[in-house]
Amino acid sequence: MRDTLRNLADESLAAIVRGAFALVRALGPDRASNLGGAGARLIAPLTPANRIAHENIAAAFPEKSDAERAAILRESWDNLGRTACEYVHLGALWDHDPEDFNRGRIVMDEDTAERFLRLRDDGRAALFFAAHLANWELPAVAARMHGLDAAALYRTPNNRAIARDILAMRRDVMGELIPAGISAPVRMMEVLDAGVHVGMLVDQRFGRGPKIRFFGRTATANPLIARLARRFDVPVHGTRAIRLPGNRFRLELTEEVALPRDARGQVAVDAATQAINDIVEGWIREHPGQWLWQHRRWRM
Repeated sequence: MRDTLRNLADESLAAIVRGAFALVRALGPDRASNLGGAGARLIAPLTPANRIAHENIAAAFPEKSDAERAAILRESWDNLGRTACEYVHLGALWDHDPEDFNRGRIVMDEDTAERFLRLRDDGRAALFFAAHLANWELPAVAARMHGLDAAALYRTPNNRAIARDILAMRRDVMGELIPAGISAPVRMMEVLDAGVHVGMLVDQRFGRGPKIRFFGRTATANPLIARLARRFDVPVHGTRAIRLPGNRFRLELTEEVALPRDARGQVAVDAATQAINDIVEGWIREHPGQWLWQHRRWRM
């Protein structure tokens, strides 16, 4: 009986979410994004997460004025609202023109486009790390749209019906999706062994991970990318989206990141985890208003 009631509750909530998705989809990507940004800016000051974000920004940028920090906070909420409403439009957002790198909604430089194609054709597995910057779903879409055999780690919603619907939306534009959990590292090893490119977000708190320095404070970080790089000795690349005016995005893919190695020549997991997070911190400092400041990143 308990399972039956839970399934009924999950399906009822999922039906409401599907209705919201349909409404957002009907708006089109531009109006949906604009509405999401405006709504988030309006509602954000009423939420507990607003205080968390305010404190995080103040600790990360003590040298900035109150006005500058307030602007970062507003932009962060705007970005979060836009990203949420762009979710159902991921396929429509991708209009990159390989004949003109600067035309359309998605732009990238020739070096980034060439790196994607090189990875597609080199016959090797690779690892990608990304962060909750701009629309953080787009790097996985870029890999898929460039023809890479790719898989991405993702966090499954607790509601099983909603998780099913979201998985159906993402599968066609992102390749294989590996749910986070106990079995995730095993599945990631399996696909790497098969030559697949694997990506994950690395910028959230991971209580069981090594301690690193992030914006001058101690935090814990997920070492999975470094551990997989050590085990499989595959290249590691950073990838990010940058939100531009006019609901456009620039995508970037780095060259292989030279990770620290130990005396035996193997990737040094803790040092490599720090190096990856140093890159992420640099990205955030470039566009601080495009990061997800609303989570307790530094909680120990």
